[in-house]
Amino acid sequence: MPLSFAAPEISIPIITGLGLLDAINPCVIGVLILLLTVLLKSGKKKAVLYNGIAYTTGVYVTYLVGGLTLLGVFNAIRAIEAVSQVLYIVIGIFILLAGILEVKDYFWYSRWFSLGIPPRLVSLVESRAAGAHVSLIASFSFGALLTLIELPCTGAPYLAVLTLMSSSGLSYVTGLPLLLYYNLVFVAPLIVIIYMAYSGFGLKHMEGWRKEHRGLMRFYIGLALLAVGVWIITAIATKVLWPIIISLVGLIALMWFAKNILKI
Repeated sequence: MPLSFAAPEISIPIITGLGLLDAINPCVIGVLILLLTVLLKSGKKKAVLYNGIAYTTGVYVTYLVGGLTLLGVFNAIRAIEAVSQVLYIVIGIFILLAGILEVKDYFWYSRWFSLGIPPRLVSLVESRAAGAHVSLIASFSFGALLTLIELPCTGAPYLAVLTLMSSSGLSYVTGLPLLLYYNLVFVAPLIVIIYMAYSGFGLKHMEGWRKEHRGLMRFYIGLALLAVGVWIITAIATKVLWPIIISLVGLIALMWFAKNILKI
């Protein structure tokens, strides 16, 4: 059923871009490096490859099932146009808030509220990683569990893609190939990291690079989320385009001023 308002539409470049933004999130990369570090300590090189693949498969399957479920929910709501407009605006606002928090972490990483794994769950992550070499099922389950835990950190780009897919009128059948592709893009960096670890590339170097660039990665992710959030909202409420843009630019400028001039 076509919508009467000009809903934003999905495309392969958009899926690829958001998938890559989702994939370079420091949360996703950091957890995999943690797992591989524990596996390397066991002295079993093949365990890094097999359990790394099992972990990545758990991430892939969980993300795919979650995406299909949400796409079905969005499509059901989409049948009621007035409700769908409200839904798209609410999702757009959520994506804007996620983008603001990501940009905030560029200036003040992990201060106040951040999109990341809660500190209280770090011990759970480490304890499960320590036992992940026992079986492939354990590694798969670990990947699935961490995908759910990481949703506050990684979910905004995926939510944006699902919203755009729904607004484009994609069903399960037409949407499945795109979700398969998105999730392949999402796990591609994980596959590269697994291969590098298996080939002997130092995980300390990877973790050092991640920590050095995590603030900048969040900044770029945040800017992209802000752009997508504005796009979704203004496709329905066109008159708020410039007020939103001016407000966001002013907010980022205020963050810069507070960080660099006021030294907060």
